[in-house]
Amino acid sequence: MEAIAEAKKGDFAAAKEKIRAADEELIKAHHFQTALIQNEAKGTKTEPSLLMIHAQDHLMNAMTMKDLAAEIVELYEKMNVHGGVN
Repeated sequence: MEAIAEAKKGDFAAAKEKIRAADEELIKAHHFQTALIQNEAKGTKTEPSLLMIHAQDHLMNAMTMKDLAAEIVELYEKMNVHGGVN
């Protein structure tokens, strides 16, 4: 959302930096998730809890929102280059 706000203001460098920072954090979260899945595949069970399910839901939503924000930033940038409405 911060990246979209920066793009709305026309600060595309800041918007892209927000997307990059989000990517870094999501990669960390995804690696943790992958480790849990690999451990379970090896026989080390993690007891599913409401908190774990909630965290998974947040991770998936964050990943989707980051991808959508990147698309919106790109659209704002194209509109700016082609003299679109700010």
